[in-house]
Amino acid sequence: MLITRFQGQGATGEYIKRAAGREAMEYNRRVSGFERFSMHLRFRPSDSRRRGFVVAGCIFCFAAILAARPLAAQTKSPAASAARPGANAGPKARADLARFRARVQATLSDEHAQKAYWGILIADRDTGETLYELNSNHFFTPASNTKIFTTAFAASALGPGYRFHTTLESDAALAPGGRLQGDLVLVGRGDPDLSNRKFPFAGKVEHDGPAEKILAELADSAAAKGLKEIDGDLVADDSYFPYDPYPAGWSDGDLFFTFGAPVSAIAFNDNTLGLEVSAGPAAGDPAVVTVTPGVAVDGFGREIITRVPGGEPDFAVVRQPGENFLLLRGSIPIGHAPAKLEFAMQHPAEIAGLALKQLLEARGIRVTGNVRVHHGPPPASNEAGDPLPTPPDPAPALRGPNSFVLAEHDSPPLIETVRVTNKMSENLHAELLLRAAGLAKLGIGSTAAGLKSERDFLKSAGIADGDVVLSDGSGLSENNLVTPRATLALLRWVAQQPWGADYISTFPIAGVDGTLETRLVGTPAVGRIQAKTGTHAHVRAFSGFATTERGEHLVFSIFVNHNPQHGHDASAAVDAIAVAMVETLGQPPPRKKKK
Repeated sequence: MLITRFQGQGATGEYIKRAAGREAMEYNRRVSGFERFSMHLRFRPSDSRRRGFVVAGCIFCFAAILAARPLAAQTKSPAASAARPGANAGPKARADLARFRARVQATLSDEHAQKAYWGILIADRDTGETLYELNSNHFFTPASNTKIFTTAFAASALGPGYRFHTTLESDAALAPGGRLQGDLVLVGRGDPDLSNRKFPFAGKVEHDGPAEKILAELADSAAAKGLKEIDGDLVADDSYFPYDPYPAGWSDGDLFFTFGAPVSAIAFNDNTLGLEVSAGPAAGDPAVVTVTPGVAVDGFGREIITRVPGGEPDFAVVRQPGENFLLLRGSIPIGHAPAKLEFAMQHPAEIAGLALKQLLEARGIRVTGNVRVHHGPPPASNEAGDPLPTPPDPAPALRGPNSFVLAEHDSPPLIETVRVTNKMSENLHAELLLRAAGLAKLGIGSTAAGLKSERDFLKSAGIADGDVVLSDGSGLSENNLVTPRATLALLRWVAQQPWGADYISTFPIAGVDGTLETRLVGTPAVGRIQAKTGTHAHVRAFSGFATTERGEHLVFSIFVNHNPQHGHDASAAVDAIAVAMVETLGQPPPRKKKK
């Protein structure tokens, strides 16, 4: 049994998750309209014992001398490791680079920064000239910088104008009188935005209408076609992708948080439940819980009471065996503002089907059968992990090649989906983009197919083979490894594409929007940096583009692993380097010669 505790922190806290055997995983993604709570998973660390060996004196000394050489290479000063031919301008070293190296060295001399492992690469965006580097060929856990690779691949494979297509279909024709003698099938094809998210996306989450907005539009269209009765089941069909809701490397502790929502070709309301918990009339009364979407009200258990005024709400989430494996327990004081929480929707296709049935019935359309879900076969791979063709579906929801379409919905252009993915660091969106791109390239909509075709894409973009090792599309997996050099090379490649400017605009802007809205505020970096953030336990990543105060255009990648700090402090050194980059780099314009 896994217990997660929530205590109200006001409206500006971060989600912090501590899973068994490892420290907190922090997500800098802001959740619009919801208060945030710190979440601590209680665990009992297991004991470990280490044994040492005594080695003869002469062998020990000899080994120590040999070991000292690579150790020195790992621990040399950032300034020394940055001294490369590209960092000099002709016979005279650039003064701006010397000033920047000094600023970086001062930042990394902090006792906390010294304990972490840093990888930095900064280059001129136009020429590719290296201006500074530290461990740029070494592997780092990229966290959500993984999304750079996923979204660039999707933009290349599918095109910025690609649209996801969702339909209501049936094998049966609509009889006179509006009766459908067969099942009505909701066919999902991986649209990440079957929700009320407002488009075009302007960098901040805005909603328009209820969570069921798109489903309601489909129901309206079906009613307009004359549908009056469904003499069959309502089927939610997410078999467009093989059934594999959780990529490799995701922790069990992730799965009830919004960032660990299951991946489904029917992605309804970001596969997320919104809860609003209010106090009842008197102490001891049950709390009032409102759930969005409303049909998901029975999707979890709850034992929440009202208590006397004073203090903060106190909740705990218990993961228990059974169909509804989430049990929300706790209390909220009388007079306290409603507490707002979000959790992953465990069965998104089923919830979408139930919501659609409710919407159809509200329009006078009778459904004689039940709501059921149709998943495709699970993905198949060989021993090397490469995808194999998915086995034929033994009982497809739609059997005929020429089904009758009663309603359809097209998503916004892909570049808008990429904008949401990168600015808000949406994990579900990234996973769906990876599968959709894999399907387009290999005809298989699995994670393995997406990763295989992504590796081919990276080779074509000039990324060294083996510099990128990924196991998911979002970066939630801690198995992912990339180098700063590979990240920077991809960014430079993207900038040179016809759609590069549109793609770069999907990155958060420092101090303005997305996951950078509250970072670097009050510094010269505001508005001058567009970059993707990344956050895991002990990991910070920051890669993108910058324009310095002197007008030099840069591309950069900064990774820090084994970071001992948390919250704002964990990003402080990264931000200090970013500010130094904007303030110091760039050469003054050449002086005009006097006549």
